[in-house]
Formats: sequence, C-alpha cells, structure tokens
Amino acid sequence: MTAAQIGSIALALGALGVLLLGMVALLRASAASRAERALSDALDQRIAALEAAKARTTAADDTDAKPEVRGHQRIERMLARISATGMRWLETGFGKHIVAEEDRRLLEQCGYVDARTRGLFLSARIACGIGVPLVFAIFASGKLNGGYWMIGMFAAFGIGFMLPKLYVQRRAAARRQSVVDELPLFVDMLRLLQGVGLSLDQSLQVVTNDFRGMLPVLSSEVGIAQRQFAAGRTREQSMQRLSSGFDNEDLRAIARLMVQVDKHGGAVQEPLRQFGDRLRETRRAMLRDRIGRLTVKMTGVMVVTLLPALLIVTAGPGLLAVMRALAQHH
Repeated sequence: MTAAQIGSIALALGALGVLLLGMVALLRASAASRAERALSDALDQRIAALEAAKARTTAADDTDAKPEVRGHQRIERMLARISATGMRWLETGFGKHIVAEEDRRLLEQCGYVDARTRGLFLSARIACGIGVPLVFAIFASGKLNGGYWMIGMFAAFGIGFMLPKLYVQRRAAARRQSVVDELPLFVDMLRLLQGVGLSLDQSLQVVTNDFRGMLPVLSSEVGIAQRQFAAGRTREQSMQRLSSGFDNEDLRAIARLMVQVDKHGGAVQEPLRQFGDRLRETRRAMLRDRIGRLTVKMTGVMVVTLLPALLIVTAGPGLLAVMRALAQHH
C-alpha cells in the first residue's frame, strides 16, 4: 500500500470516529431530553392528582349542596372524562400533531400547565373539527352542490379546527398585556416584603394568597411555580416557565434575581427599587407614545365629525341671510 492509500484510510477512520462520537452525543442529548420531559410530565400528573383529590374531597363534603352545585359538579366530571380521553392521545403521533409545541406554549401562557388541560384542548379541537362541518352540512344541504359544497366543508373544518386555538391565542395575548401592567406593582410588593424581613418563599406565598385581586395573572403564575417547587422541582426549574413563557425580558430578569436570591441570599431591596423605577419610566414613555398616536388619530375624527357642525353653526346664518337677500332682489 502506498502512503496516499494509508493516509486516505486514516482519514476515513478518523471521519468514522468523529461520526460515531457525534451520534453518541446526539443519543445522550436525546435521552436527557426525554428524561427531563418524563420528569416534567410526572410532576404535572402529580400536581393534577393532588388537585383532583382535593376536588373529590370538596365534592364529598358538598353532597347535600344545592341542585346548582350538583349540576356544576356533573359538568366538572364530564370535563374530567373528556380531558382523560384526550390525555391518552397526547403522546401519540396524532396527538403531537394536534397539540404541537406552539399550542403547548400558548396553553402555558394561559395558565393551563397540566396534562389535563392539554387533553381537554385536544378533545375540543377534534370536537370542533367534526361538529362545525356537521352543522354546515345540515344547513347547507340542498342549497349548495358540487364543488361549492366541498369547498364549504373544507372551510368549515378549518374554522372548527382553529376555533380553540384562536380562543387560546386571544387569552394568551390578554395575559401577556396583564403581565406588563402588573409587573411594576409586583416588584414593589417584593421589595416591601423583603424589606420587612420575610424570606423569598414567604414573600411569594404572601403575593399568591393575599394579592390575588391586585395581581390576578402574576399571583396565579407565582402560585403555579410555588406548587411545582413544593412538588420537588428546584427553584430554577419552577421559575423557568415564568421567565420564558411570556416573552418579557423584565419578567425574565426578575425570575433570575429570585433564583439568585434563593441560591446565594443577599439584600435585594436596592436592586428591586432601581428596577421598579426603570419599569415606571418605561411605562411612562410607552404611555406618552400611545397618547401621541391617539392625538394624531383624534385629528381625523375631529375633522370628520366636528368640522361640519362648526361650519353649520358659523357659516349657516350668513348663508341663509345671503339666500334670503337674493330671493328678495329677484
């Protein structure tokens, strides 16, 4: 064998070794991702089981309740059966296409973090995708034929299939805006509670329990993080969805600060005060910009609505006098 052939064989063996190492690394990363996802699903199922046990205990205590309460409990049981049916399809290929990663992220932004709500969302998409075309077929039978009927059926299927996602997108957008509005008050409350000597866990518990009326979205999200932390996750894992779920850099910074305080400790009153001042300045600038755009929009509205009335009031009497004078002269 020549030196060139030996070199070629060596290069081929080296490339094969690099390929094998890459495959091993990919397999390890995939196994780690599967393990993390399995752990997350197990913790979610544990939280859902605890909530279901609490609901069953409440239902057992209310056996002698009013008929309206019993009707509400029947609806809850029916929804639980529907969500359980959807949960069995979640991890299949069909379920992953129906409830994709984008849909799961939207559900988390809406506060629906357990597998039960994902199963209910899957069942709702299937039910709407079947029910809306059936309603269209009932009302359009005999009125449309041929290609128009097929086009209408496909359009009805698409509308029915997308209705649950449109609702979830609208709710997620409203909650993202609520997070922006509630964040300055949340920072001030954390600074106040830390200043009186409470620990981070106690401060978050107070925000969750006592300030739900002022912070409806952030208090519920902090409550979910607290339940995940109590179920066995670390502080960083429990704050992960709070920091990455709303695409808000300020909320992400607050979550990182809380993780660092829980891990290393330290005084955070002054950083929280500076952060709150910066949030308020940003909000004032945003409101000024919004008022400026609103002024420009109101100019067109005033021209369309107020200018004709102003012309009638100011020029109307003179125009009537001129017309009367011309009529007398004629």
